[in-house]
Amino acid sequence: MNKEDGPEDSDVSGSLDVSIIICTRNRAQSLHGTLESLASIRSKYQWEAVLVDNASTDRTAEVIAAANNCGGRLRYLYESRIGLGAARDGAWRQAKGRILCFTDDDCYLTADFVDAMAIAFAERPRAGCIGGRILRFDPTDAPITVDERTEPARTPPYSFVHPGMLQGANMSFRREALQACGGFDPAMGAGTPYPCEDIDALVAVLWRGYEAWFDPRPLIYHHHRRKSADVPSLVAEYDRGRGAFYAKCVARREMRWLFLRKWIASPKYNLYYGFRSFRIEVRSALRYARQFQGMTAQIRIAGVAVAMLTVFIWARLRSAT
Repeated sequence: MNKEDGPEDSDVSGSLDVSIIICTRNRAQSLHGTLESLASIRSKYQWEAVLVDNASTDRTAEVIAAANNCGGRLRYLYESRIGLGAARDGAWRQAKGRILCFTDDDCYLTADFVDAMAIAFAERPRAGCIGGRILRFDPTDAPITVDERTEPARTPPYSFVHPGMLQGANMSFRREALQACGGFDPAMGAGTPYPCEDIDALVAVLWRGYEAWFDPRPLIYHHHRRKSADVPSLVAEYDRGRGAFYAKCVARREMRWLFLRKWIASPKYNLYYGFRSFRIEVRSALRYARQFQGMTAQIRIAGVAVAMLTVFIWARLRSAT
């Protein structure tokens, strides 16, 4: 990470209660709402907000420099490696918080967000990751990339999780949990062919022996601005991310059989999963395996594809009767 402000990680890590980390790229015109929500936060805990400029070519740096600095809590960092995984991975290493909260540059945090997330972790000492509620800011936006659940939910260690179970727009980690799993994969995330850095990090934490939780109290509003016509392209991005995520999981010996079984069966439980999604998902998995894993992984994924196609056809025939 190319750092323009703030001390080195080795000197500061864990010196605050909470760090809010927001990565942004070329969204200078729409950052104002997010920055204003940071300025509205009121908390009894010590916190900071880290704004990561992911190699923007617009006025992002100027907009952040002109923003309310939240009483000296706002820090600017520059990350030259393009991709959300790289930006988030560099940022948490420079952040000062014992709790590391990740949200997006089109999200608005509530005034009690820091207190709610800090309390959620304090109540659950074995939690390595906690996701919070995500509501639409604009009710005319498509009902996607939200999580409207109102009851807490626990995911035990060494569990299977499906992509989207917790979402990167409101996902927080205990610092030691991210340290234990090595952080975010810089090859993943928005801006790369594999937009799945959030669920990948969640699984890595779970398989280090930590719990994960959904807690509805830490709340953000997502102003994603996507309408119904934008949904198919977003779903295709999710399909690409899901393929790479499964390819990475089934390459790990300790989780291989659990994730293979769940991956092969996935078309059975998702009747909205069409052949287009299947094709994009498998192609992404093969691309990831070819780029990072080798021929054995590619052969394994080809076998998975045949089994998934069988399940897909069977599930559709059964639903038609």
